[in-house]
Amino acid sequence: MQDDAALLSISGLRLSYGATEVLKGLDLEARRGEMTFIIGPSGSGKSSLLRCCNRLEEPSAGRILIAGEDITKPGANLNRIRRRIGMVFQSFNLYPHMTAAGNVRLALQKVLKKSRSEADAIAMAQLDRVGLSGHAHQYPAQLSGGQQQRVAIARALALEPAIMLFDEPTSALDPELVGEVLKVMRALKDDGMTMVVVSHEMRFARSAADQVVFIAEGRIVETGPPEQIFENPQVQRTRDFVAQAEH
Repeated sequence: MQDDAALLSISGLRLSYGATEVLKGLDLEARRGEMTFIIGPSGSGKSSLLRCCNRLEEPSAGRILIAGEDITKPGANLNRIRRRIGMVFQSFNLYPHMTAAGNVRLALQKVLKKSRSEADAIAMAQLDRVGLSGHAHQYPAQLSGGQQQRVAIARALALEPAIMLFDEPTSALDPELVGEVLKVMRALKDDGMTMVVVSHEMRFARSAADQVVFIAEGRIVETGPPEQIFENPQVQRTRDFVAQAEH
């Protein structure tokens, strides 16, 4: 039975590419207002799991509920569903010919049919939220990688999603720029945003996550609070990964 506090509830999730099964029956819940951090070796299915959560990948079996709504059922309204699920990718995916404000404004006008003035006001508010109000009229090429990623976060936030999914949001950044993106993510958590994060930023997971999920070979090996996963893992496979990842 689904926990009433769970905003995201996944049961029996499977994903196959031909004969290769990438996700092998995952069960997972992400509670409202909490940060769920997904860790695991490369190729373990972490990004595939996130992409199933907004139907960028089509699950082979299982169910995904967002706020009690089954988004995997036949005939689900994907456009409406995706408006409730913000997604931030490894690559920033900004339109190079649009300013930072233009990138944030676009979906507000195209998807939500906001007027230009209303979309502008929301775009400026969200850029301010990620610390970029002074860069609203600059183009992506004029911004650092960290700034571009913060624009991408502002763009996702502008649609007022119920949940935010982050797929390796700092892996394309130079090390000195990682902190500014993690700072924004921590502020979102403090504001009560429900977040599911795939990342190799173990120190951030230790300090900011409410729940850490360790995935290997398409299966959830262990789930628990950060202090369990990092200090007292219950499974040898988790112990081996954490020892390796933190050196």
